[in-house]
Amino acid sequence: MFEGVAMSEEGLARLEALWKRGTDFLGSKYAILGGAMTWVSERNLVAAISNAGGFGVIACGGMTPDLLAAEIDATRALTDKPFGVNLITLHPALDALIDVCGEKEVSHVVLAGGLPSGTAIAKIKGYGAKLMCFAPTATLAKKLVRSGADAIIIEGMEAGGHIGPVSTSVLAQEILPVITDVPVFVAGGIGRGEVIASYLEMGASGVQLGTRFVVAEECIAHEKFKKAFIRASARDAVASVQVDARFPVIPVRALKNEGTEKFMATQRDIVARFHGGEVSQEEGQMQIEHFWGGALRRAVVDGDVETGSVMAGQSVGMVKKVEPTAAIIDELVAQACTYLVA
Repeated sequence: MFEGVAMSEEGLARLEALWKRGTDFLGSKYAILGGAMTWVSERNLVAAISNAGGFGVIACGGMTPDLLAAEIDATRALTDKPFGVNLITLHPALDALIDVCGEKEVSHVVLAGGLPSGTAIAKIKGYGAKLMCFAPTATLAKKLVRSGADAIIIEGMEAGGHIGPVSTSVLAQEILPVITDVPVFVAGGIGRGEVIASYLEMGASGVQLGTRFVVAEECIAHEKFKKAFIRASARDAVASVQVDARFPVIPVRALKNEGTEKFMATQRDIVARFHGGEVSQEEGQMQIEHFWGGALRRAVVDGDVETGSVMAGQSVGMVKKVEPTAAIIDELVAQACTYLVA
């Protein structure tokens, strides 16, 4: 226990009872998932979350199968606790990545970024892993459970990175009462233990956090990236805006900076050039989609927080300092315990 962090026995007992389904499913002490953040959720942070009692998740992102295999091995060298792997359904080498997870006996696989195919689900289930899937609606959640998902994650638009249109609180009200066959984990905008406890009381089996862990000591993100989080308020984490419906933009929540301003100007320029006959719709769409190419890596790895993409959830306003992962988790648990006996 860290200095200043106290947990009552009564509160901890209530918390353990509320998320027992989640901890049993994950095999962890606490039902707190680490959000899979590309360039951020790698061996060091994943192992630190699992070692602190949570459940770390490797963000595969655009890794090749060989890189993923090496990352799994490197994570295992840092922790003997359970952790999972997040795979993007649109990855061109998805089948090979699933094979790597099978060969490495990864216990939990998270499929994100789109509706998974029956083939992908069957392969993951075939080697005995527990499958977790994101669901933006109750209807899709039911379909995923019927298809074989062992747990559902619901993530509201307050989250960082790619987001949907509905808030976490609304998704929780819509989905938690109707998805009871499998554990459901709630994500998006969670920054304190009180709200964790409240979602558990609503029927959630656990939660997922990303933004709070970016400033963990063990996180390898650039110092400038972490400082940007500490300086930011909730209203600084804005969703990308689409200028013209003919040029769709997938909403991404990130800290407002020079890059976000340039993105708006670029869209307006492309629309004007399209109207002037200088570029085709296809060419314009390609230029828009390529604008942020490499921008997340520039921000996280290189520390370019001015033109890079500083993806952050609205809970960034609750990020106050760099501290050990275990201190973050202990504080969240203590807050949840206090709430439950208040």
